[in-house]
Amino acid sequence: MLKKELLEHFRARRTILPFPACQHEASGQGQIKDAVSISERPASVEDRAVPGHWEGDLIGGSRTSYVATLVERHSRYVMLI
Repeated sequence: MLKKELLEHFRARRTILPFPACQHEASGQGQIKDAVSISERPASVEDRAVPGHWEGDLIGGSRTSYVATLVERHSRYVMLI
């Protein structure tokens, strides 16, 4: 109901199309196939007893800037890319 009321105030009377990224999610594109939850990782990784287990993340900044982080879980050594 509210959407119809807001559409009356637009100059152009055209249909608002969804953002293209939303279409990818609906079709399954951009998703990791056979993803495993982080809660299902082995206990040896959780207690940080064995070196060599890395954890990574991608942080998106403004516009097209990104920072990748890699952390070695035993020594907590951090690499920023």
